[in-house]
Amino acid sequence: MINRPSLTAGLKFLGVFCIVVAAALFFGAIVPRPLFFSVKSGPPHTTILVLSNPIHTDIAIPLDAASRARFAFVEAAGAPISHPDAAWLILGWGGRAFYLETPAWADLKPLPVFKALTVDSAVMHVALARAALTEAPDARAVALDAEGYARLLDYIERSFTRKDGQPLPIPGAGYGESDAFFEAEGWFNALIGCNTWTAAALREAGVTTGWWTPLPQLLALSLDLHDRER
Repeated sequence: MINRPSLTAGLKFLGVFCIVVAAALFFGAIVPRPLFFSVKSGPPHTTILVLSNPIHTDIAIPLDAASRARFAFVEAAGAPISHPDAAWLILGWGGRAFYLETPAWADLKPLPVFKALTVDSAVMHVALARAALTEAPDARAVALDAEGYARLLDYIERSFTRKDGQPLPIPGAGYGESDAFFEAEGWFNALIGCNTWTAAALREAGVTTGWWTPLPQLLALSLDLHDRER
């Protein structure tokens, strides 16, 4: 027989847990970070893109002579950054197992999901896109001043694991002919994952985000609330 007092207590605990999680997600988006001050921005210098899908966000930076030179190392790994049609370099940080083994939803497997929900090592993904990326429905333009853009690039570069000063590509790990994977700094968890990395990169550039945004929808909401002037 079912022990009704135990069942009732269990349901109450589950209800309280769900309320706490929902409150944490809500306040994580609406409480600004930084909390008590914001970085003063200069005149707009460079527009980047924040790309979103239902579970993941990336940052896209425009390709010009300076950014091509700075990220020239991606060419040898399989991302032809020097191609004249390449207008954007897309960069994202994520969990190794899920990122490498799930190029599409049809490839979803239990072990990468388990690692994403627990702890996994991190990787960086780089890809190229044409100029039409700005018209994508999941692309959000964010204008940065010169100093903010420089800090963003520094943050992104620090995310690559290096040996003897060089990023470490992961051989044969790309999804297609214009992307590549690299070893990355840090550890991945679904609660502190790709979307919190994107938010941290934006804050480094002087953009105010929510305090904790583990989902793309929460990051977008926080930008709507706190970064309306951009």
